[in-house]
Amino acid sequence: MGTPDSTPPRRKPWVTLAVIASIVLLLTILMSVMPKGFKATHEQIGTGKPALVFVYDPALTISNSQTEQMNEARAHLGDNVHFLLARVGTPEGQELMAKHHAGSAELLLFDPQGNLTERKFAVRSANELIQWVRQ
Repeated sequence: MGTPDSTPPRRKPWVTLAVIASIVLLLTILMSVMPKGFKATHEQIGTGKPALVFVYDPALTISNSQTEQMNEARAHLGDNVHFLLARVGTPEGQELMAKHHAGSAELLLFDPQGNLTERKFAVRSANELIQWVRQ
């Protein structure tokens, strides 16, 4: 029989600290890799930078592909361009679509003053988006 005074072996404190540090590091890496979201409000149009607006329709699979390409383009262009969404079915999205006669899966490019300069249909690669914005 065991003695009542026996205690289970203690883990070394550095093992616990290493596990906690590993979890924090993993979460930090995951957060840095995750794509940033896109604003679905349009007040940034006409604020001194070009704006690229994608008419996002969740019922179309190409919408996800296009937002992936937009994320890649944003990684190269940084804060020089506003990347926005006009979501189909939301009041803000419907208003922008009606104002500019836009349809689902359409990309709208606005100049820094907020004038619609060009439109294209999705899916456009990140390189195409970068070149398009830089024209």
